[in-house]
Order: sequence, then structure tokens, then C-alpha cells
Amino acid sequence: MSAVPDEAEVIAATRRWIERAVIGLNLCPFARAPYLKDQVRIVVSPARDEETLLLDLCEELQRLVVTDEAQIETTLLVHPQVLGDFLAFNDFLDLADAALVEMKLDGELQVASFHPDYQFGDAPADDPANYTNRSPFPTLHLLREASIERAVEAVEDTDAIYERNMARLRAMGREGWEALWHARAESPE
Repeated sequence: MSAVPDEAEVIAATRRWIERAVIGLNLCPFARAPYLKDQVRIVVSPARDEETLLLDLCEELQRLVVTDEAQIETTLLVHPQVLGDFLAFNDFLDLADAALVEMKLDGELQVASFHPDYQFGDAPADDPANYTNRSPFPTLHLLREASIERAVEAVEDTDAIYERNMARLRAMGREGWEALWHARAESPE
């Protein structure tokens, strides 16, 4: 990767993505409440290799599991200096899942993934539907299973969210996606 922005820039870009895409486009209807309640922890890992990132991941998993949900609902572990290649990032997810098992946290926590070059396995690289999982920097999203279960119970058809997001982003196209980042800053409230 080229020049790495400092931590404040990484956090600002991640917040802008959450506010304009995740919440602004309602890609995740469950994101607004914890974000507005300041229950989303955003951590920038200084890792420059997978081993260090794995250690950071394990530390954040442990922090999440021992912290009250009212304080931290979910964690975004952003790692701008490692796993810039999407295929390597995707392979790393196996290590993340193995860490959950090793730490006996599978069934309690899970790790979702976002990447600047995210591509669904059955989609071409230029399919705007890929934007549903594209973030400014490689990001591991640490989620509580209990939160996911509550969210799924609150929505009649969770598959409809995924399908709606894909349709919306395809309708927006690349131009619409790019316009999000040039728009005037607005609060998600």
C-alpha cells in the first residue's frame, strides 16, 4: 500500500463510511442505534504483518467479550498497513475464525469483513453490488452473536436487506457511490 494515513485520518474515513454508506444508505438497518449511542469501538491496528494483526484481533475479541454491551456493542478493527490484497485478506478470515474457536468464543462472537476491494465470489470486480462490503481500509468487524440474534428477530426477512442493498447499489452505480464521498458532511442523526 502507498503512504499510510495517521490514526485520526483512518478513524475519520471509517466514520465517514459508516455515516454516509452504512447508515446513510441504510445498508445495515441495525447500525444506527449503536453508532449514535457511541457503542461502536473503532480501533486502528498498527500491525504490518498478519501475526501482529492476529494478536490485535485476539486482544479486541477478549476486550469485547468482557465489556458490557452498553459500553461496546461492536468493534471495528481497521488495519490499513496489512492485508491490502483482498485475496490475502479473505484467506486471513480463516485465521480469525480459528482464533474464535481457540479462544472458545465461537457462538458468542463472530468476525465479519469489509475491504476496499471486496468482491463477492460470484460477482465481477466492477459490480456495484460489491460496494455493500467495501470500506475505506481493510476492516474486521467484531460482532456479538446475541446482537445478531436480536437483529434477526426484529426483521421478518433478513435476506431482503441483502437483496435490497445489491439492487440499490447497482442502481446508484459507480458514479453514485463516488458521489457519496464528495457530498457535504451530514450527521447520521
